[in-house]
Amino acid sequence: MPPKALGMISAAHSATDRMTAIAQIDLVTAQGHYPLRAVMILQRPSYLRLEMLPVIGTPDFFLAASPDEMNIFIPSQSEFYSGKPTAENLARFLPWSFTLEEIVMILSSTYPPLDGTNVSYESYPEDTLLRIDMKTPAGPSQTIWMAKNERLVKLVRYDPLGRETYRALFDGYAPGSVFAEKIMIQWADNVTSVSVSYSDLKVEKNGDLSIFKLPVPPGSKTIHLD
Repeated sequence: MPPKALGMISAAHSATDRMTAIAQIDLVTAQGHYPLRAVMILQRPSYLRLEMLPVIGTPDFFLAASPDEMNIFIPSQSEFYSGKPTAENLARFLPWSFTLEEIVMILSSTYPPLDGTNVSYESYPEDTLLRIDMKTPAGPSQTIWMAKNERLVKLVRYDPLGRETYRALFDGYAPGSVFAEKIMIQWADNVTSVSVSYSDLKVEKNGDLSIFKLPVPPGSKTIHLD
């Protein structure tokens, strides 16, 4: 049985809660440091819209993804990409190798599910936090740390051999909010990281998912990813 605390996290994040924010994204790789700015719209479990903002002018990159479809439009090249929202397709345009559900859940301040069945749980206090270990018999595992106010503080994901693949840190919760305004993802190479800082963060109830669809702009060249 999952610990009661996990149910509290799930209850605090409704599937109709839509988060909209300006995201300052700082990407660090072995090749350098890349600051980015974007409008980000998230809705659990697998809905994402990104509009990259240049220093001046209109957005120069649009991404809209839902569980069944992902579309990207690059205005400067008049190219429209269409395909499934797989980790491989996402990694062609974004600086991470996550599934859509994985990145949406992390960026909305909760933990992604583990694939498969027979997930086992173990929870116990660690310093001032509650630690919860989640494991599957042969697949990946993860550990999360929660504060007393039931806000997620840290997530560490492991591969099937028990080696850490990445960790995510959550900070800057506004009073009463379940969304962290600062999220940092650090990969196990200790080089690659993505830091996301939200501003103008708003949460609304919305069941209309049309914002996560991107129509083909007139005159653009369509490129199929699959």
